[in-house]
Amino acid sequence: MAAIITQFNLILQIFDVIPIQNTTEIHWSTELAQAIKSPAELRPLLGLSEQDLPDAQKAMTSFKMLVPRPFVSRMEFGNAHDPLLKQVLADDIEMLHVEGYSKDPLDEGNHNPQKAIVHKYERRILVITTGTCAVNCRYCFRRHFPYGDNQLAQKEWDSVIDYLKDHPEVNEVILSGGDPLMLKDSQLRQHIARLNDLPQLKRLRIHSRLPIVIPSRINDELLDWIGKTRLDVVLVLHSNHANEIDQSIADKVTLLKQAGVTVLNQGVLLKDINDSVEAQVELSEALFDAGILPYYMFTFDPIEGGAHFDISVEEAQRLMGQVAQKLPGYLMPKLAKEIPGEPAKTVLAPHL
Repeated sequence: MAAIITQFNLILQIFDVIPIQNTTEIHWSTELAQAIKSPAELRPLLGLSEQDLPDAQKAMTSFKMLVPRPFVSRMEFGNAHDPLLKQVLADDIEMLHVEGYSKDPLDEGNHNPQKAIVHKYERRILVITTGTCAVNCRYCFRRHFPYGDNQLAQKEWDSVIDYLKDHPEVNEVILSGGDPLMLKDSQLRQHIARLNDLPQLKRLRIHSRLPIVIPSRINDELLDWIGKTRLDVVLVLHSNHANEIDQSIADKVTLLKQAGVTVLNQGVLLKDINDSVEAQVELSEALFDAGILPYYMFTFDPIEGGAHFDISVEEAQRLMGQVAQKLPGYLMPKLAKEIPGEPAKTVLAPHL
C-alpha cells in the first residue's frame, strides 16, 4: 500500500498538487500563478507531441492561453482529443474569418449604460467586476469584450451603488467578468457589505468557473463573507463535461451549501466536446452527485474565433430531446439561447 501511495504522489507532483500525506491546501493564488500558458508547457504533462499540440502562436497573440494545473490533472494522458483539453487549447483555426460570427454576439455594448454595468433585463443588473479569468476558454463569448473600458477601481463602486439607487426595480445583482472570484476576498467582502445595505436587493448571484478549474478558491475567507450577508447567494458554476467534476469539487460544494449557498451550473453546447447524449447525461449525473443542480445549457454564442465549436439550434434541440428521454426533469438543464434585444433568455423546446 505504501508503494502505491508513493507512486501516486509522484504522479501528483507532475501537476504541482498536494501529495496524500500533506493536508495543507495550496492557496488558490499560488495555483493560479502556476497555470499553463502555452501548448509547449502542456505537452510533457499530457504525453503529447508538437504534432499533437501545435504552438498556435497567432491564436495566442489574439487571446492568451491560460490553464490551471488542477484542471490539467483531469485531462486524459495521451489523448489529444480530450474534451477538457479542447476547450482551452489555442488553435490557429480561431484566426479564420467566418461570416456571421462577431466580437459582440450578444450586443452587450448597447446594454452597457455606464462603466462595468450591463443592464439587459429589467429586475437584475450584471456588474463586470474584473476582466481576468483563471482559465481562458477558447469559446468565451466575452473574449473580445472591452474590459479596459469597464474595469472598476475600488473607489468606483460608488457608481454601481448610485445606479442601483436610481433603479429601485432591480432586486438582484449578478457579479460577472472575467471571473468575479478573481478578486481578493477582502475586496469582495467590502463590495457585498455595500450591496447588503440596499434594501431593494434580495439576491446576489455570482457567475464563476474558478471553483471548477481551481477548487481551492472555495476557502475559509470566502465562506466567511458569504455566511455574513443577508442576501440569498446563488453561485452559478460553469462546467461543460462530466470529467471536470471530481471529489475535490464535490467537497467544496458541500461547504458552500452548508453556508446557505444555492449552487447551479450552466454550460455551453460545444461541437465534439459535449454534443452527444452520453456526454450530456453524464454531465447532469456528475453535477447532481456533487450537489450541483443543472440550470442552463446554452447554444453557442457566435463569437469571432469560435465558429469551430458551433452546432446548429436544430441539432441542439434534437440532442436535448434524446437527453430528456434518459434523465428525470430535475436533471435536465434548460436549453436556451441569448438573442440580442429580447427581454429574457429564449428557452428552446427539445425535439422529442
